[in-house]
Amino acid sequence: MALFSSRTGKRPHLAPALDDVALVRVLRQVSKRGGGVKSTEVNLVAAFLEETGDNWDRRSHRVTVLAGETAESKSDLASAWLTREPKNPDALVFHSWVGVMRGLRDRHLEDAAQLVTQCHRAAELRPADPLPWVALLGMARLERYPQSEVNAIWREATGRDRWHREAYLQMLAHLSPEEGGSSAAVLDFIDVVRARIPANAPCAAIELTAAVRQYQGLVAQGGVRAMTAGQLWEGGQLAASLEQAASLWAKPGFFQHAAAQADLNVLAYALCAAGRAVDANHVFEALQGTVTPWPWNDDGPAVQRFEQHKAKAERGRQGGVGGA
Repeated sequence: MALFSSRTGKRPHLAPALDDVALVRVLRQVSKRGGGVKSTEVNLVAAFLEETGDNWDRRSHRVTVLAGETAESKSDLASAWLTREPKNPDALVFHSWVGVMRGLRDRHLEDAAQLVTQCHRAAELRPADPLPWVALLGMARLERYPQSEVNAIWREATGRDRWHREAYLQMLAHLSPEEGGSSAAVLDFIDVVRARIPANAPCAAIELTAAVRQYQGLVAQGGVRAMTAGQLWEGGQLAASLEQAASLWAKPGFFQHAAAQADLNVLAYALCAAGRAVDANHVFEALQGTVTPWPWNDDGPAVQRFEQHKAKAERGRQGGVGGA
């Protein structure tokens, strides 16, 4: 990851690739139209993922972003690649991730059995890769696998990459009350993993991610719960975790993982939600205008909400006052 700059940077903009310049170039060259896919596009994506090698964190980021963009378009890229190379583990994983992304969007999987088979085949062909197992965690969310089966998949994924960011996010979503889990299950999960995760690990933002989701859930309920939602950040372990993140995460070089800017978006949002807009200013500066849809899009257009909170943070710094 590039070292963060203190300059105010570009105008806020959505950037699915974050600061992965090579991924930006690939996204620009891959068609988002429906219908036929050029062989050059398949060649490009295949070579790109092969070059990424066994950097599991970077590979996860690139596959997830490419799959997400493909899923939202009418492109047949994933199917075209798999048809051409049915025994290529990258093609198998990519096609499976596109299926998971479309399933999460539509709330159901098309041909779940085939996707499961593809993931297991990819795992056989490339045993060290955690991504087929992480894709299976995504399927488990939609199919509501028994928790014992989910735990077994989780062990396979994290056994290959202990701090795999996407694995933690998939498990968090699976346990959430919005997807058939419970707030207690989320809290138990966070309590178990909090003390074990290194401060700069790719999954270090999992506690704040869970807290932001809980905060947004309280706000969405309206009434007294919404009015008192800010109390979530006051005192206790969460306040200490937020303080540590505020002091460390935006430092140049502290985070090295591929999705670091996504986690800084979570931190900036959490600080603003906690009424600490002034403390969020240096995080906004580090982001250089890079905006992720979530968590900003919870109550309006993401870029607009990002800009509003960023402006408030800047005013607070200049005037010496905070604000939610």
